[in-house]
Amino acid sequence: MDSLSIRPDQWLEPVDFRSFFEHPERPFEIDLGCGKGRFLLARAAKFPEINFLGIDRMLNRIRKIDKKALRKSLSNIRLFRVDGYYAVTYLLPPSSVDTCYIFYPDPWPKGKHHHNRLFNEPFMNALARTLKPGGKLHASTDHLPYFEEIYALLKNDKRFEETGTFYPSEDEVTDFELIFAHKTPGRCSFIRKEG
Repeated sequence: MDSLSIRPDQWLEPVDFRSFFEHPERPFEIDLGCGKGRFLLARAAKFPEINFLGIDRMLNRIRKIDKKALRKSLSNIRLFRVDGYYAVTYLLPPSSVDTCYIFYPDPWPKGKHHHNRLFNEPFMNALARTLKPGGKLHASTDHLPYFEEIYALLKNDKRFEETGTFYPSEDEVTDFELIFAHKTPGRCSFIRKEG
């Protein structure tokens, strides 16, 4: 399995990520900020009929996940090394994503760094554009002030509707959540409304 690469002239236009899969017609789910890949690998193994794109900006993480996916013969995973905000804002085609998982985004806890947080109004616009109508967003963080901010953004956005909260199975829990298991994460799930 190879990590995805796109030509420099494609960096400012949407990329048909589905075309990188053997079965592009299958549902397309994204693990944005896939970290060490524990969730992504477990989920892809459980659901071979779904195509998964793992996005992370750390090359060493992408390489390690790639090796593990190859060892497990997971042909339904593709990996892309890029900043998640950039990928959702510029590279994912409109209405192309069935489900987006965003677990433990960097909370940038200091007030002077809040502008670096992933969730903000422009990112909400990008999510609404790239999720299919009926597409789902599952988010969690252990930083409760940031969770409250994420939840408020989603709850107050008329393009999204709250749905039953997604809880990963024991084997899908991220490495980050395992380390900070003593903290209770804030979790929420929303659906992109039709139209």
